[in-house]
Amino acid sequence: MLGLPHYTTRDLSILLWTIIPFSILLNIIIFGSDYFSSARVLCIATLVSFLVMSGSFILYGNIAVGFRQRFPGDHFFLKRTLILILLFLTMSALIIFGIYKLYDGIGFLGDRKEENNFTWAYITTGILNIFLTFLNEGIYRYESWKANLRETEELKIAYKESQLIGLRSQVNPHFLFNSLNSLSGLIQEDTAKAENFLDEMSKVYRYMLRNDDDPLVKLSTEIQFILSYFSLLKARYGDAVELEISVNDADKEKNLPPLSLQIIAENALYQNITSKNSPLKIAITSGGANTLLIKNNLQRKMIIETGDQESGLDNLIKKYQLMSEKPVEIHDAGNERTIVLPLICRKEGTAL
Repeated sequence: MLGLPHYTTRDLSILLWTIIPFSILLNIIIFGSDYFSSARVLCIATLVSFLVMSGSFILYGNIAVGFRQRFPGDHFFLKRTLILILLFLTMSALIIFGIYKLYDGIGFLGDRKEENNFTWAYITTGILNIFLTFLNEGIYRYESWKANLRETEELKIAYKESQLIGLRSQVNPHFLFNSLNSLSGLIQEDTAKAENFLDEMSKVYRYMLRNDDDPLVKLSTEIQFILSYFSLLKARYGDAVELEISVNDADKEKNLPPLSLQIIAENALYQNITSKNSPLKIAITSGGANTLLIKNNLQRKMIIETGDQESGLDNLIKKYQLMSEKPVEIHDAGNERTIVLPLICRKEGTAL
């Protein structure tokens, strides 16, 4: 059963504001002054024409939705509109003919059939259909523009939130204290390692504090960052953490939101036990079909620390919902978690 077409959010309003006055106008064209001379004709004819035209409106709308799905792009606008108008004009002739036959069957037309202006009724109906076709298209385009504008604003907000979360989760007293503590220990034990640690630490902080509003970075850049970040973790945890990276060169040229790998790695670190005998193993590999797989073994903590790590992952998932057709996937199977990150193929000169 056909319902309101949902071509726009204003289908019901358009139906009521156009079909009711048009039903009265149509009957005036058909009956002339006789339309108001009989209460029976006035009530029944108005009701019949309203029901028929409402049903026609719903039918036209569903057909328009079907054509919109068949020819979705704006470059199909002229083709789609012309086909719809020709189709609706043909259907209008049949509908007006049906209304005349219905009125004749009821006995409203009587002996004055030749005086009833079928041509003007058809022309008026055709004009209404053309008007509604362009009106619905205009409202649809306006609502699409507003939706895109809203999504763009949400994306900007999500990106700024991710920047703040990245700063809170990394540039905080605990992380800084642990890094400096590790550096202090290395200085006393091995100055060469201390220098290397300081170099990697500067790379990590430079990347996180970079003043760059670009919402996407190349995977190759993210890999360089996660290697520097992981070297700091190795200085703290030693053999309790392991990282393996095996990514295709082609995938390295694709894009993803900055700090994505760090957010996932830190989430795994805070959720799982790490020890030399049972290290946390994180593997980053190409997944095919423009995806990146981040896997880690599961050895859950009895009490999981909450806070920025979980909000960071949630923010990353939300960001992908806004900027990519493919969502982030999280799969827990046995003793392993796999996170599937879509890789975004950004064209030159585009923001996303």
